[in-house]
Amino acid sequence: MENARYGAWLRAAVEEARTGLAEGGIPIGAALYGADGSQLGRGHNRRVQDGDPSMHAETAAFRAAGRQRSYRGTTMVTTLSPCWYCSGLVRQFGISRVVIGEAATFHGGHDWLAEHGVEIVLLDDAECRTLMEDFIRERPELWSEDIGD
Repeated sequence: MENARYGAWLRAAVEEARTGLAEGGIPIGAALYGADGSQLGRGHNRRVQDGDPSMHAETAAFRAAGRQRSYRGTTMVTTLSPCWYCSGLVRQFGISRVVIGEAATFHGGHDWLAEHGVEIVLLDDAECRTLMEDFIRERPELWSEDIGD
């Protein structure tokens, strides 16, 4: 039952990733959900579009959610395993769960998050994986820049 809900939540992140790609950016999307299941915010990687290296998808979703009294019980849903920067955001603000579309193309900080009590749900979504594989093949230089290679 939970995986069905997480899959539905992932669709919002995938829509964001596709929007970012259409804008000429990196196809990573995210959404933040409240403990009650309501969508608090969503966004996509805007590093290229904004010329801002800190505007990752999780950061965009977090900012779109606005100030919350507490992030306990919230879920960050992302199309790709979160990098160390975004993993730090999750830890800093006490986000309880991270739902990941795929981690085959990039294995970020989700093991570290799990070691520190964050629930990790890895969906291994074929659409998320294909989206990133195609992007990495077509724009390897931009991908290398994004992951700090």
